[in-house]
Amino acid sequence: MSHQIGKFSGARFFAVCLTAFLILASSAGASDKQKNNKKNKDAAADQPAPALPSLPDTDQIERTIGEMLAALQLGETEMMHKYYSDNVTFVSGEYEPPIVGWKNYAAIYDRQKAAFQGMQLIRRNTLIITHSDVAWAMYQWELDSNVNGRPYSLRGQTTLILNKTGAEWLIVHNHTSGVFPQASPAAGQTPAPAATHP
Repeated sequence: MSHQIGKFSGARFFAVCLTAFLILASSAGASDKQKNNKKNKDAAADQPAPALPSLPDTDQIERTIGEMLAALQLGETEMMHKYYSDNVTFVSGEYEPPIVGWKNYAAIYDRQKAAFQGMQLIRRNTLIITHSDVAWAMYQWELDSNVNGRPYSLRGQTTLILNKTGAEWLIVHNHTSGVFPQASPAAGQTPAPAATHP
């Protein structure tokens, strides 16, 4: 009988050891799994976030025009520059040669913007056409402001030509035509050239 107890105890001892080994092995495996998960999370954190899907070209151009006009209304020349090519051309609102280059336009805009206070611009009837990496956009606009302290309103239309550079659309040409002012500035005061308008 003592021999059977010994066999039973040996089997029991073996079962306990096997159970302990399985528990230790599974906890070691879990620990390794946690370490691997942490490594994977750390590696994922080092990776750049996946890029958001890009907007369709017409939506990108619509956003570009809206943000450019917001900067124009705020009088933020450098903010406007973000949407224009350095070699952009502008058709002058006067009977003058075209304005060539952002720096030349910005100098005119900066001289004229001080005369305008509280500019509000409404854009209507925007039409955008894209063809590969070139697009053109046309819209009508109404401008209300004060020029040198007097009410000033102007309506007009703009045609922009844009070129896609990388993922961004930049304005490379701006042709803005103003219709005569609805309320004229004071006698002897000339409104700003259309180059400073939308």
